[in-house]
Amino acid sequence: MKVTLDLDKLLEEGKINLAEYEKFSQLSAHSTATLAFNILVGFGVIAVGGATLALLPTTATAISLGLIIGAAGIAMIYAHHEQWVVLANICVVVGALLFGGGVISAEEGAAGTYILIATVFASAGIVARSSLLTVLAVLALSSCLGARTGYLHATYFLGIQEPALTVILFTIFSVATYQLSRIITADYKGIAIIASRTGIFLVNFGFWIGSLSGDRSQGGEIIIADWLFAIFWAIALLIAGIWAWQGNRRWLVNVVAVFGGIHFYTQWFERLGGSPKTVLIAGLITLGFALGLRAMNTKLIKGNLHK
Repeated sequence: MKVTLDLDKLLEEGKINLAEYEKFSQLSAHSTATLAFNILVGFGVIAVGGATLALLPTTATAISLGLIIGAAGIAMIYAHHEQWVVLANICVVVGALLFGGGVISAEEGAAGTYILIATVFASAGIVARSSLLTVLAVLALSSCLGARTGYLHATYFLGIQEPALTVILFTIFSVATYQLSRIITADYKGIAIIASRTGIFLVNFGFWIGSLSGDRSQGGEIIIADWLFAIFWAIALLIAGIWAWQGNRRWLVNVVAVFGGIHFYTQWFERLGGSPKTVLIAGLITLGFALGLRAMNTKLIKGNLHK
């Protein structure tokens, strides 16, 4: 367990003496120097890998580099040298990303490819205990259903081709990974929770897209109407919010509030348009929600402190 302490403040308040202050400061300085060294070496690895890929810009180069760098990182992790942990994690992350990018390029983004990428990212994420790779693994799974993002000049895109299927599958996924986090060891609990939270975001994105365009067949026929998505999204947010409130789950309370606001604004302006009057009313309602959320967070914090 890592704890962040303000040594100057603790010394000033008399909670530690001068000898303890100097001892902890020396330990901190050593840790900082080791971290800086690991990061510098990590940047070196990234630079060498990037330069090699630039000189030999092929998918085989990316895949080979990814395997080599990733294997080196895993070897350092299993060597159990504490001073190399940061560098090892950097190597695993960089290796997995290079491998994933190479495979996607070689297979031209075939759906089955994303299952392989998700498996590799998830495995590497577990080994390195990397939250980034865990998130990317879940996003790779969503790509199997056609989820995607895009960017043009000053414009961002979010695409969910199967909103209903995305909602159903990632609801099951989020519940399953959350339950898993309650029975596995503390070392891997954070990974399972990150996976569950990423799934929650995808569920809400599925509801969001569905509430705008519904769920359509390949021929363009509406299978599930947009208003059904809007209603069930509101119900899902309400149920999740109540459950989060009862269990003092602050993260979920805040996520429900954020997507509740997105849902409110989306449906408000879709139905009523963007006139000055509707913007004013929506803004006032949102300010009321914000004040309520702040009060809820304060109450949750006090409730956790009293436990």
